[in-house]
Amino acid sequence: MDEENNGQLTFNYEFSFEDGTKKNFAIKLDSTSLDYIPIKISSPPPAWTKLNYCRCEECPLDENQHEYCPIAVNIIDLFDCFNSIYSYNIVEVVLTTPERSYFKKTTIQQSLGSMMGIYMVTSGCPIMEKLKPMVRFHLPFATVEETIFRAVSIYLVGQYLSLKKGLNPDFELKQLKQFYLNIQNVNWGMAARLRTITEKDAITNAVVTLDAFAKELPWSIEDQLENIEYLFKAYFV
Repeated sequence: MDEENNGQLTFNYEFSFEDGTKKNFAIKLDSTSLDYIPIKISSPPPAWTKLNYCRCEECPLDENQHEYCPIAVNIIDLFDCFNSIYSYNIVEVVLTTPERSYFKKTTIQQSLGSMMGIYMVTSGCPIMEKLKPMVRFHLPFATVEETIFRAVSIYLVGQYLSLKKGLNPDFELKQLKQFYLNIQNVNWGMAARLRTITEKDAITNAVVTLDAFAKELPWSIEDQLENIEYLFKAYFV
């Protein structure tokens, strides 16, 4: 919590690979805006980070104001680390947040996907902005069921706060499906961008993992909520 008081929120991911090497990623965010605080790079970003390189179909950014894709620029370090690694390799991951630590032994694909989600949301992509509350309450290695529960819960909190501000809330979740369809477009665009330059599949499949959640959510919201309805029996009296 001290870091938040200093204006920063840090998610520290430490990867321990099977060959004994370790890699640490300290993801620093502005604690108020949840904007990613970029790592300073001395050389110009590579060509694959240009906004018009495999640009997302629905990208709303003006190329006259944004030369580079904000997500692509911020994952250069990830690309350099995981470009030559297969997604099925096993890794031990420790995530340390201001509140607690998490540990899991899993595949590169799942662990990297969990971390990639933070970069995707906080880098400045306008389509991903509404997922920032999920980043603040980041749950690594989440299942589909956990992700859907968190996504719907956070969306409904947003609608309640919108109501308090005199706006028109969407308590029937009608706009949530379209929102996640838009997220799919970002995932597809980023995966296409990375697929053209990667040696092996770890970082591309990490985005594919995120896309699997985005694909699942629009069509399974009602079914998933029905499956957990029994947990809320106390509310139905």
